[in-house]
Amino acid sequence: MQVSVAQLYQTYGPMVLRRCRSLLRDEARAVDAMHDVFVLVLRNQHQLKTQSGSSLLFQVATNVCLNLLRGSRRKPEDANDERLLQIAHDFDLEARASAKGLLGRLFAEEPATTATIAVLHWVDGMTWDEVAREMKMSVSGVRKRARGITERVKELQEI
Repeated sequence: MQVSVAQLYQTYGPMVLRRCRSLLRDEARAVDAMHDVFVLVLRNQHQLKTQSGSSLLFQVATNVCLNLLRGSRRKPEDANDERLLQIAHDFDLEARASAKGLLGRLFAEEPATTATIAVLHWVDGMTWDEVAREMKMSVSGVRKRARGITERVKELQEI
């Protein structure tokens, strides 16, 4: 079954735009980045599965914005901007591989939406209520997933 890009845009466009705004801190660039995300999705829609949804779009939005930041020569406006630019320009492949491996182990047995929940709450600072609305889940369901992540992090730290 093919994914409707129009439906994805209608459903997740506001989430993608919020992510782009958060990373780029420039309304015009954020809108352009959001459109770039959906152009990429449109170009690759034949490879998408109906389960992709928000987590895929969130990841694509993050990558598009980080690529824009890499290409940018702007001066950071605050400490968060500076950290984003540092991440965008980080070429330490060993550290990236290590982080990717850790995240892979952390989310290996979790539904893809669990990673989205984690980013929305712990990275973007959304409340549990906001995350629940965004994910179209109950607050208790979102908190249960978060507890699972927290427990898994503790387990991985003990290894």
